[in-house]
Amino acid sequence: MDSTDTIFAPATAAGRAGVAVVRLSGPGVRTAMRALGIVEPPPRRLRRAVFHVKSTGEIIDDGLVAFFPAPRSYTGEDIAEFHVHGGRAVMAAMLEALSRVPGLRLAEPGEFTRRAFLNGKLDLAAAEGIADLVAAETAAQRRQALRQLGGELGRLTESWRDRLIRSLARLEAAIDFPEEDLPAELERTVRAEAAALADEIGRHLADAHRGEILREGLSVAIVGPPNVGKSSLLNALARREAAIVSATAGTTRDIIELHLDLGGWPLVLADTAGIRATDDPVEAEGVRRAKTRAKTADLKLVVVEAGAAEAQLAELGAIAEKDAVIVANKSDLGDFSKLPSEAIAISATTGAGLASLIERLQQEAEKRLAGGAAAPLVTRARHRAALEEAVSALRRAEGAQEAELVAEDLRLAARALGRVAGRVDVEDLLDIIFREFCIGK
Repeated sequence: MDSTDTIFAPATAAGRAGVAVVRLSGPGVRTAMRALGIVEPPPRRLRRAVFHVKSTGEIIDDGLVAFFPAPRSYTGEDIAEFHVHGGRAVMAAMLEALSRVPGLRLAEPGEFTRRAFLNGKLDLAAAEGIADLVAAETAAQRRQALRQLGGELGRLTESWRDRLIRSLARLEAAIDFPEEDLPAELERTVRAEAAALADEIGRHLADAHRGEILREGLSVAIVGPPNVGKSSLLNALARREAAIVSATAGTTRDIIELHLDLGGWPLVLADTAGIRATDDPVEAEGVRRAKTRAKTADLKLVVVEAGAAEAQLAELGAIAEKDAVIVANKSDLGDFSKLPSEAIAISATTGAGLASLIERLQQEAEKRLAGGAAAPLVTRARHRAALEEAVSALRRAEGAQEAELVAEDLRLAARALGRVAGRVDVEDLLDIIFREFCIGK
């Protein structure tokens, strides 16, 4: 990517709509506006504009234009936004006209936000928050993304880094200028600060991966014997026919996933094959996958028949013992008063008991995902790896014998913390991070 180019891209999704937006950024924005017959509007105000094809004078559309001069713009460069009617023909003509303007090119995924980062308009963690906000499907995901976009995680890690750098500066002064008779307890103080920081960051990391789970969705595996109504339960929770339902046992062979917004919490439901001994190699593979999913899921819905609950739970063994909600289905087929006390009796066919199950799922999701307002959650594996690296370096500094080794470990810890917000050593990360963005962002 050449940051001296002027880039353009649709900022709204493809398809038919009332309004579509084309965004431009770079030194050639004014040239592009003139090329389309647009008189430069006052900064940060929408003005009517009639867009033309320069070579023929043909009108492309009658719409609006907004201009944001550098540096007071999203990217820190000159930006223009063209608001046009959202038909495919209009957008195609607009993009064709822009592509013919010398010095303009179509933006790469995430290039607008990448330029905002490179021009100091936001830190790297906040840039990732934008991607999370665009991808958010539930209220909880939206709130978490907004906190990250607001720079909370970046500010927290930078505060840790600032403390480290101050300690490192004092220690290096003692190393480089021994004749200055600096306080003898200085090295002990620096080690104590390293230990305190390691403890503080460690406590922040001990969050049961709430941020990552909230970003991706709480993984919920629906498991149980064949033909107990697992697929029917998935359809009932989805309120649509997401999985095939049949009276024949073993219909489900592969895992069927469904994303669900439950009271603002994101869930990823997985319908799995019925767990039983089988000689069918295809079904056996489905059973293996079901058991693997049960082990890796954050929560399990263990579905059994109300009339055979105790026997089926005994057959499932350990699968039904940890991180499990017991669901006794087909409760409409008789009076089953001997159900296990922890079981939630439902009928996926009639809907009886589903409200109680949904309420329990919401409680489980809130228990696992609610992070409180005290500190921003770690939302990505990249952040966690950097913070863990910092803690490791700080622990080494705490126990190092020589002051020079302490200083080197403090430098490594500061560098690891800097990678969260993108202060140091980030060039190798940028392509990976920004390729997740949509084209117009």
